[in-house]
Order: sequence, then structure tokens, then C-alpha cells
Amino acid sequence: MTTNRKLTMAAAISEAISQELDRDPEVFVLGEDVGKYGGIFGATGGLLAKHGKDRIIDTPISETAFIGTAIGAAAEGMRPIVELMFVDFFGVCMDMIYNHMAKNTYMAGGNIQLPVVLMTAIGGGYNDAAQHSQCLYGTFAHMPGLKVVVPSNAYDAKGLMTQAIRDNNPVMFMFHKGIMGLPWMAYFEGSTNEVPEEAYTIPFGKANVVRAGTDITIVTLSQMVQKAVIAADQLAGLGISAEVIDLRTVVPLDRVAVLESVKKTGRLLVADEDYLSFGLSGEIAALIAENLDSVALKAPIKRLAVPDVPIPYSRPLEQFVIPQVDAIVKAVQRVMQARKPAGTSA
Repeated sequence: MTTNRKLTMAAAISEAISQELDRDPEVFVLGEDVGKYGGIFGATGGLLAKHGKDRIIDTPISETAFIGTAIGAAAEGMRPIVELMFVDFFGVCMDMIYNHMAKNTYMAGGNIQLPVVLMTAIGGGYNDAAQHSQCLYGTFAHMPGLKVVVPSNAYDAKGLMTQAIRDNNPVMFMFHKGIMGLPWMAYFEGSTNEVPEEAYTIPFGKANVVRAGTDITIVTLSQMVQKAVIAADQLAGLGISAEVIDLRTVVPLDRVAVLESVKKTGRLLVADEDYLSFGLSGEIAALIAENLDSVALKAPIKRLAVPDVPIPYSRPLEQFVIPQVDAIVKAVQRVMQARKPAGTSA
């Protein structure tokens, strides 16, 4: 593969979709502002000009209608990619997502397939307040029937999107607005990286060791990966070697990669931009707790996530509730200073 060019995450997603539109005539895109506007966060940029209005379809503001349309099209053998502009809007179309997209294959006894990609924007950090700044991948991971994909960089975004389109099951593809590489939004440069021109896939359920380390494991995903890498660089200067695991997908979850890393380091921090309670951070912590017969912890598990409050509009308050680089550094330092949990083997 040729990797001599860099793309933003938005451009990488658009390129993956374009290549699948060329490859498979059953693929099409629909949603609000996906055509002429190119998607409000750039995920469908340039597609209308190349593929035409029969393949790239702007819809009215009716999420239930156009997600339902995608589900029906998929049941008839097409492969729709439908954009829900903000994940926060899932409330107005939850019946279509959870009771139809996620369940209809099961309800039909496996007699239909629903190869739908529902892509949506997640995350805060740019003062869009409580109804436009959530992540919520834990919410959808909790619902049987959906695969949940959350890339952290352009290379992964292209490979995971291609895999999602080719998958015969419904896939939630969740991209963080703060790492799309948009010129009007500050973003982490690490998310823009080398991307091959040719099509490729990244298998679901295969986490990536972004940075190897020996003292502590940081399990994370999405934009938090970029923050964790910066934090790990700072921690290295303090003599702490942090291993950063990018989950890439929440469903399926690469439990083996997490277990193997924590077996090596003996310490775990879960850094998450979703809410603290009943979410991903608790699932990862439970995974380790249920395997203490094979994982020798040197310190209690630490979770760093959004407290159970709506995302504030105020920038200082928003920065406070969403974990930042300095919060990751401090959390790691606390874990390193903690004593071995009672009842665990040496």
C-alpha cells in the first residue's frame, strides 16, 4: 500500500465511501446536508459532484423517516450509509435504531440482513452545549444487534468505514467532531495521518497498541487517544512508561488486548469521554475484575470519564467535565502512587 500522503479524518471517511460507491452499485448515501454541503462535518465532502443525486441523497429533517428508509432499503438488498447529524438526536429516531435496525434480523429468524451504516458525530470541546456534545457509544453498545465503531485517526477511519460498508450487519460509525480536521474547529493533529489511496479494511474487534509501555495501561478510544498519547509523552518525562490502547470498536470489544496489556503492566486507567456511570469505563474495569485470577494488579483500577452531568456550554466548565491531558497525567500519577488492592496476588 502507498502511504505517502496525509488525509484528515473527514477526507478519509469520504474517500472510503466514494471507493465503495464505485465498487458496489447497491451502496448509496442519505441524510441531512450530505449532498451539496458535503456533510456538516465533512464526511461526505465531494461525493455529490462525483456520484450524483441518485446516489447521494439530501433528505428533509425527519430522522425517523430517512433512517427507516435506510432500513427498508437494506432489507431489499441495498447497502445504505445514513448520517444522523449529531448522535444527541437519536432520541427522535430511537425506535428505528433500536427496535428495527438492531432487532429485525433477529425478529425475522435470520431471513433478512440489514447492512446499514449509521454514521454520526460525537463529542464536545467546542462549546455546543448539552444537546450537541455527547459521545453515547456506551448507550448503543448496551443494545444487542448493533456493531459500534469509533475511530481515532484518518487511517483507521478509512479502513473501518470500508469494513462497515461491507459488513452485513447494522453498524454505528461514530466520528468525533474534534478530530475530523475541520478548518473551522481546533483539532488534534495526530488524527491526520498517512492514508493509502487504495481501499483496505480494518477488522472489527482488533484494538491497536498506539504506544507501548510497561508501568500502566491506558485504555481509551476516539479523540481521547490523541490526549492519551500527549499525556504519555509527558509521563515519560516523569519516568512513567504508559501503554496506550485504542479500542477502535466498542462492539465487538477486544477484551484479549486489554487483558494482555494489564497483565504486563499491572495497572489500568480507563480514559473516556462518555459518561462515567453504567458505561464503557465500567465494562473495562469489570473485565479486569472478573479476571483477577490471571491479572496481578499492582494498584486499584482508575476510571476517568465525564461526570454524570449535561455537557456545559461555558468553556471553562466544559473543559472541566471533559477529561483533558492534564487530568490523564494526574490520574496516572495517582495510580502509580497507590498500593496494591487487598486480596490480589503479588
